[in-house]
Amino acid sequence: MATTHTFVFPEPAAGRRLDHFLADQFPEFSRSQIKKLIDEQRVLVGGRAVKAGERLKGGESLSVEIPSPVPVEPQAQDIALSVLYEDSHLIVIDKPAGLVVHPAAGHSSGTLVNALLHHCGDLAGIGGELRPGIVHRLDKDTSGVMVAAKNDLAHQHLAAQFKAHSIRRHYLALVHGLVTADCGEIDRPIGRHAVERKKMSSRGSRGRRAVTHWRVVKRYDRDRLTLLDLTLETGRTHQIRVHFADLNLPLVGDAVYGSSSRTHSLVDTELRRLVQKLGRQALHARLLGFVHPATGAAVEFQSLPPSDLQDILAYLDGKYLREGQG
Repeated sequence: MATTHTFVFPEPAAGRRLDHFLADQFPEFSRSQIKKLIDEQRVLVGGRAVKAGERLKGGESLSVEIPSPVPVEPQAQDIALSVLYEDSHLIVIDKPAGLVVHPAAGHSSGTLVNALLHHCGDLAGIGGELRPGIVHRLDKDTSGVMVAAKNDLAHQHLAAQFKAHSIRRHYLALVHGLVTADCGEIDRPIGRHAVERKKMSSRGSRGRRAVTHWRVVKRYDRDRLTLLDLTLETGRTHQIRVHFADLNLPLVGDAVYGSSSRTHSLVDTELRRLVQKLGRQALHARLLGFVHPATGAAVEFQSLPPSDLQDILAYLDGKYLREGQG
C-alpha cells in the first residue's frame, strides 16, 4: 500500500527548491526518483501540485505519497555473495570491486540487486522502483561492507540512521601525495559537475554539504603515497574521491578523478605494475556500524581489503621494512 508523509516546510529553509528539500528528507531516494514523485503529482504543497523547482516560503503544508514497490526489470541471478551477517531483517555483505550495486543504464543485470534477489527470498521491496532494499551504495569499483534491508521497517530504520549521520563508516584509501598533518577534516559541498554530468564536483554552486574526516595510517615517503583511514559524516556520491582529488591528493588508480600520469610517474616498476593491475581506485569500505533495526543493539562489521589492494600495501610495507623505515 502507498504511504503518505505530511509535514510543514520550515521557515528557516525559505527559498529552497522543493526537490532539494525533499532529497534531504528522503535520503534513500535519488534526485530522479524525487522528481518522478513530483511529476506524478504525488507531492502536494498546500493541496496543489507544483513543479520540482518550486521555491517555498516557509510554513506551507507538504504531502508526499510514496507508492508501494512495483515489479521492475531486475531478475534474480545466481551471483556469488560474500555474506558477513544475515537475519530476517537485513543482510550485510562484503561487496567485491567491479560489482555494480543497482541496475541502471548499461547495467541491467549482473548487479548486487540481482544477486540479492536470488539469495534472499524474503527481501521485500528489493525489486521496487522507489523503495529498494539497498539503503546505501558503494561505487562499482569500491569494495567493502554494505548492508541491505529485507523489509520496510528495517529499511526505514536504517535510512533514518544514515540521514542522522549516526552510521559508522570507515574507509581505507591510498592516495598520491604526502599528507603532512596527522588528521583533519574536509568540509566541501558536492554536486553534479557543471560540464561532465557523470562526474561530481565541489566547485559547483548547487552542491550539498559533504564532510570527510581523515587520519594518516602510514606514509610512504619516497613513493609519495599516503595510506588514510577515512570516516564519512555524510554520504554524497563519489565524496571521498572528489574531496581528495580537489586537494591534489587523488586516489591511487582513480581514472575519473585522478590521472594516468600519476601512475606512470611511479618510479618503482613493481609498484607501478601492481597499481596498473589494480585498475581502479584504491578505496575499501572496511567498517560499517549501526543500530540493528529490530534488536536495538549496536552492531559492527569489518572486512579486509581485497587481494589486489592488499598486494600493493604488502609490497609497500615490505619494501619500507627492508629499508629500515617500517
